Amino acid sequence: MKPHRSTPALLVAGLAAVVALAGAVQPSAAAAATTTYEAESASLSGGAAVATDHTGYTGSGFVGGYTDTNKGNATTSFAVSSSSASMASVALRYANGTGVNMTLSLYVNGTKQQQISLSSPGDWNTWGTETESVSLNGGNNTIAYKFDSTDSGNVNLDNLTVTPTTPPGTGPTYDLETAFVSGGPSVAATTGGFTGTGYVTGFTGVGARAIETVNAPAAGAYTATLRFANGTGATKTLSVYLNGLKTGQLSLPAGSGWLTVDQNVSLRAGLNLIGYQYDSGDSGNVSLDNVTVAGSAALANRGATVPYTEYEAESGSTNASVIGPDRTYLTLASESSGRRAVQLSSTGQYVQFTLTKPTNSIVLRYAIPDNAAGTGITAPLALYANGNKIQDLSLSSTYSWVYGAYPYNNDPAGGSGHHFYDEIRAQIGSWPAGTVLKLQKDASSTASYYAIDLIDTEQVAAALAMPANYLSITSYGAVANDSGDDTSAINSAISAAQSQGKGVWIPAGTFITTSRFNVSGVSIRGAGPWYSTLRGTNGKGGFYGTGGNVQLADFTFAGDVRYRDDQNFDSALDGTFGAGSLVFNVWIEHVKVGMWIDSGTSGFYAAGVRIRDTFADGVNIHANVSNIRVDQSVTRNTGDDALAMFSEGSAVTNSAYTYDTATLPLLANTVGIYGGDGNRVEDCLLSDTVNASAGIAISTRFGPVPFSGTTSVQRNTLTRTGGYEPNWAAQLGALWIYADTADITAPVLVKDLSIVDSRYQGILLSFQKTISNLSLDHVAVNGAGTYGIELNAAGSATVSYVTVTGAASGGLNNLTGYTLIRGAGNSGF
Repeated sequence: MKPHRSTPALLVAGLAAVVALAGAVQPSAAAAATTTYEAESASLSGGAAVATDHTGYTGSGFVGGYTDTNKGNATTSFAVSSSSASMASVALRYANGTGVNMTLSLYVNGTKQQQISLSSPGDWNTWGTETESVSLNGGNNTIAYKFDSTDSGNVNLDNLTVTPTTPPGTGPTYDLETAFVSGGPSVAATTGGFTGTGYVTGFTGVGARAIETVNAPAAGAYTATLRFANGTGATKTLSVYLNGLKTGQLSLPAGSGWLTVDQNVSLRAGLNLIGYQYDSGDSGNVSLDNVTVAGSAALANRGATVPYTEYEAESGSTNASVIGPDRTYLTLASESSGRRAVQLSSTGQYVQFTLTKPTNSIVLRYAIPDNAAGTGITAPLALYANGNKIQDLSLSSTYSWVYGAYPYNNDPAGGSGHHFYDEIRAQIGSWPAGTVLKLQKDASSTASYYAIDLIDTEQVAAALAMPANYLSITSYGAVANDSGDDTSAINSAISAAQSQGKGVWIPAGTFITTSRFNVSGVSIRGAGPWYSTLRGTNGKGGFYGTGGNVQLADFTFAGDVRYRDDQNFDSALDGTFGAGSLVFNVWIEHVKVGMWIDSGTSGFYAAGVRIRDTFADGVNIHANVSNIRVDQSVTRNTGDDALAMFSEGSAVTNSAYTYDTATLPLLANTVGIYGGDGNRVEDCLLSDTVNASAGIAISTRFGPVPFSGTTSVQRNTLTRTGGYEPNWAAQLGALWIYADTADITAPVLVKDLSIVDSRYQGILLSFQKTISNLSLDHVAVNGAGTYGIELNAAGSATVSYVTVTGAASGGLNNLTGYTLIRGAGNSGF
């Protein structure tokens, strides 16, 4: 099976009056108490004016003038001060007697956050409130409500109430011993006073780095407090990186014990990377304990922290048929998230969702029929908001449907059609929470059926600007959104950037590529994955690593792979990525493999990656690599293992999948660990395997280098995993430990594992070779189609706090007299 190789932003719908409120009853919006600011005391411009001709207002009046004659000009600004960066809830008291929803635009410190929708609470003497969450800088802030040219205005404003949602100076503490470290640093616990389980030390040479993920509820300025130790007697320095971009140098004074230093950081909404690195010109030689980001939000406990909200079709409202649940291979339901979907087969059938958070975008996971040639069809599907049609989404089956036997092809004559689903994304205008989005088969929707699995909605931020010292590919001849080949221009930009010590910029637009790019010692960034796209052709395109210090960030690579061809088609990322490499916020789809990180790579970090609709693995960490980590990333609908470590010929060493979400691999496992030395799978959400599959496979299949060191599988959740292997007529468990070509005798620690609704066994040990040094600790099997635990191996395992409930065939099936050394807390087997 191996190839050879939410935070909601504010919506903007159209208001022409900006209310920049400058007066305040109390001076501090970030104080412990709620603060109310009267609109009549604010700074008014563009036609906004104080009025008193309606009743029920507070203070001495209210602000009117948000009339059509002042559209694009009316402004009210509140001056709000905060002792430090923090999050706050802002409640606008307003009147809207029009009888319909009206809109204004919310600005914080001069930046438009979103368009807000102001419903009509009654007549002009009745006042309602509209509340949003905003990020405040330390010091003075301006919160403004503007009647933009895209707004509908025609409301009155009474006051603004600001309530801190995080106390100044507080926020989650991120212990840096869990950060990604490379280039020399290591985790130690040799001195006292640190938090967590240790600290990071060894910043003694250029390239030493530690990168931590943090979560910002809204874009804005935050205060990050770094806890460090510097007993050298002299001030030391490290460079600070935000989301891969260097933002400055941090001075760390000498002193005894653990010290702290504050820094202002500008974060995006959602997942961010804060990095501390020893660059040329730094002096390093410090230890780092943790970083606290005031006003930030906790990361997800398990799985990736994602910017979108997911809605399952079967949980929506529909007048069509719900298919499933069914796990039978080659059925639509078996490839559906949760094994259920909604099928629209007749004109007028729909499925609809009520938004719990605002959005300006949609991702739709769908299936429509193929054509007789296997090349796919294109068919529109109507999208409505609150009963009004927004647009047609143009769906295609070009990148779905494969046939025949493994490794499958694009010829329907082979039968056994599967890989039914694909995805489409679109920006759809701004819609607040409470909006009803409906997908409907109209008369113009020409496909015979539309299977709707789920939608993801998110508030897509504005396009990013080109950083300093970057070269745009358009300066070297690339042209956005045409049909021309941009490969040569991009290669020229890469060469120029390498020779000048600069980066490469992919501006907004789609650029066509016909071959992959060799990359070493270069940063390639875009305006964001919703804006900047490199598109492959004929199965070709992507990036081939030939050295270290490669950075890829903030763009989409959309391949043109339509079936699996391991020898001739490209992966999005392939090759050797040496020390210092980083992949962040990259969207990958329609490729052979998302990321094939190959022999010789060391110190590679990927975070915030979305991999969708591949024809082989999502990620494969392959052969003679070390210190590789894929973190906070999502894979969905892969053609082989979603996440694999394959020690082919040489060991994968000290590498990890952490805080990842992997779902719906069509063949094989959500995670496969094939041999290796000291690797980890931790804090992941893994679900919905389809064929020949386990949730997590720890295996000597495919003849890998045997296991050594401790393999750690901790704090993961497996939901609806396990599957049938048709070549062997075998049932595979959710957790499958498989001694195939060699025994597994190195330590394997499985701890804090939740197994939910396994198709067959919850835990399976096979096949009649030795599996020893296995520890199962706090493992819960909640639902299994056969046995909670099935043992078909020699050896022994220690089991403590292992519980089995809801196993259809019973708690334990010990076929080989395998020895279970029972500790405390076991039940059900």
